[in-house]
Amino acid sequence: MRFALFETPIGPCAVAWSELGLTAVQLPEATPDASRARMKARLGEQAIEAKPPGWVREVTARIARHFEGAHDDLRDVELDMNGVPPFFARVYELSRAVEAGKTIGYAELAELAGSKGGSRAVGQAMAKNPFPIVVPCHRVLAAGKKAGGFSAHGGAETKRKMLAIEGVTLAVPAETLSLFDGDRAAELDPDEVVRALSAADRALARVIEKVGPLGLQVREMATPFQALAQSIVYQQLTGKAAATILGRVHAIYGGRRRFTPAALLETKDDALRLAGLSRAKTAALKDLAAKTIDGTVPAMRALAKLSDDAIVERLTVIRGIGRWTVEMLLIFRLGRRDVLPVDDYGVRKGLQRALRTKELPTRAQLAERGERWRPYRSAASWYLWRACELP
Repeated sequence: MRFALFETPIGPCAVAWSELGLTAVQLPEATPDASRARMKARLGEQAIEAKPPGWVREVTARIARHFEGAHDDLRDVELDMNGVPPFFARVYELSRAVEAGKTIGYAELAELAGSKGGSRAVGQAMAKNPFPIVVPCHRVLAAGKKAGGFSAHGGAETKRKMLAIEGVTLAVPAETLSLFDGDRAAELDPDEVVRALSAADRALARVIEKVGPLGLQVREMATPFQALAQSIVYQQLTGKAAATILGRVHAIYGGRRRFTPAALLETKDDALRLAGLSRAKTAALKDLAAKTIDGTVPAMRALAKLSDDAIVERLTVIRGIGRWTVEMLLIFRLGRRDVLPVDDYGVRKGLQRALRTKELPTRAQLAERGERWRPYRSAASWYLWRACELP
């Protein structure tokens, strides 16, 4: 049995194959070595890592592009289902008909498979799915459109991330919504946040009623350097183009985990330019690396203890990093609960729609209105972004 690892925007995945088709797909583990160990555990110790044939390389390239945002249902990928129980195989084939950006419930899928009331059996099939992403078990939801369980590394959070790439946002349950105040973590009930904002502002309450549950998610941040480097690369680019360039940059170092400040400073500018970076972004990344090494950019533990204003002051001295970029880091990476990005056009446009005014609110008007939303201005900002998507 042969398998191979391959890079994607969400981390190194793996595939195994036979003459009949793919025999296994592995989503990213904590490390590449962990992915190799998982593949050997699944395939047997006799399994070897090998160079994939052309048709397998084409499939892995399609999977990587899908995770970049170029939705590919992968329905035509051949699978070797030898050893898969007949009911499981039927469930897998039916789930492959669910398009990217769509979801289906366990009960509905069970009924399609001819087993009305067989939700538990469908759940077992999903838990043992050997072909995740190709057989899109992440699109199969528990009752009430909840994420349910997920056997891949990262559990339900990985499932949410995969769905988010496809444009599906699941509400975060209360027990997983963590917003922070300095180094003091506090678990917040999203319903409590929504009630407070709705009571504070009638116009925002109308938006909340139309948008629905709070879906603000705090993404894992390995290091401040990695997060800020990604922000620099993504500036003024579409998500797909930026993900491609960032993937090429990581490939220079043999993967994201080896993309370190010291390694970046040793890299010639020409190599970074060939990856697709502009001269300005190359210079910004080099400045970020230097300021990480000299301590201007604190380590994660030290950064978490700083106030919002202190973080803005420390990080905006980096070339290419402005206040807005730091505010996005505060909201989506550090989970700060009371951040209002007054320079963000989307937030101002959302407020315009909420207030039903002809003129776009000024930064000063947004800041003044935002006083009503304390101490949950991050959640208010999220709802105003969503307001821009409403019909």
